[in-house]
Amino acid sequence: MELTREEESALKGEQGEIMQMAYRILVATGEATDAEKLIPIEWAHLSGVNYNTIGDAGEEFLSGISRDAKVKVKTTLNPMGFDIDNVSDYNLDANFISKQLSIRNSYEKIGVTPSFSCIPYEIFDIPKDGTQVAFAESNAAIHANSYDNLKTNKESAFSALASALTGKSPYSSLRKDDSSNITIRMKVDNPNELTYGMLGFFAGKVGDISVNISGLKKMDNRQCKAMCGGMGTSGTCAKFLFGEGGPDSEKVDFDEKEMQNVYGELNTAEKGDIITLGSPQLGLDEISDLTSKLKGRSFKKRCMIFTPRTVKDQAKKIGYVNELERAGCEILSDCCTCLTPLINKNDVDSVTTNSIKGAFYLKNSNGVDVNLKSLSQIIEDETR
Repeated sequence: MELTREEESALKGEQGEIMQMAYRILVATGEATDAEKLIPIEWAHLSGVNYNTIGDAGEEFLSGISRDAKVKVKTTLNPMGFDIDNVSDYNLDANFISKQLSIRNSYEKIGVTPSFSCIPYEIFDIPKDGTQVAFAESNAAIHANSYDNLKTNKESAFSALASALTGKSPYSSLRKDDSSNITIRMKVDNPNELTYGMLGFFAGKVGDISVNISGLKKMDNRQCKAMCGGMGTSGTCAKFLFGEGGPDSEKVDFDEKEMQNVYGELNTAEKGDIITLGSPQLGLDEISDLTSKLKGRSFKKRCMIFTPRTVKDQAKKIGYVNELERAGCEILSDCCTCLTPLINKNDVDSVTTNSIKGAFYLKNSNGVDVNLKSLSQIIEDETR
């Protein structure tokens, strides 16, 4: 890789141990992805926040660097493990709470915006087309590349943090190449948000870096969000394009059979003990839609809704929060369906959700069975 004098200086340790570590990560990543140089970025979004995912080693690492490190660009943060406002309502281990708060404090010390959201594209202004960013959250990276006209590789927790500390990222992969040699032809009629999520899950499995999608009208933000969540869960694919692709593009059909295969893989229960909505977290439009769909109805069982704190604050001002709480919903900020200790297999055997991403992680990380339904079906079956 070609490095500037300043980058070489940092790599040699002349700008301190933290910058040396960050540049070592970027150079190693760049060499592994055939990058010829590092380029400036304007925004980093970090994963590696939940104590469930980074453990003691991650917590100690962040605590150590927080004494001296500072981010150089706008940096936002993925969800953590709980909502601090109601953590006492759950039987969480005191060690988990202590370590999670330590992680939160470390990120705040180095200048990270404590957004605790997996949908930064819904709560922050989107930069101009073509802006280089570094997003570690998989659904956000796909959304940035496919819908927001930004450019990011599918970053790891370490590479995104290194980019935040340096303001640089390797110029490789999706930062310079928009093409794809795989085209997925949509063959399912009348798709709903669950269908888009399953399409994304399928695409993530068959695609490499990016895929073309044909036979589908331009998606709205919510459909795109469902697809990004599914795609980011199942593979390395980090972008989708609309169209048939070039003449050499391999054609793969997503039909009713393939959709049922995905559904069969993720749906493992006929009913759920509780309901979870929000993976990716719900935005204000989805909160509004859910409130409208309820129309005075109430959930017959516990329903957990995950949304960014900034969205919850907006929803509270409009009156949505009162209506959802009346309907029996628990509204949680700063955390997400995925990987949260709030859903424990010792207390819950199965969960009903409309999220492909949520279904995958509930099954594979939380160890609970999943009853997968569209939101409309959940409202019909689970309310009175």
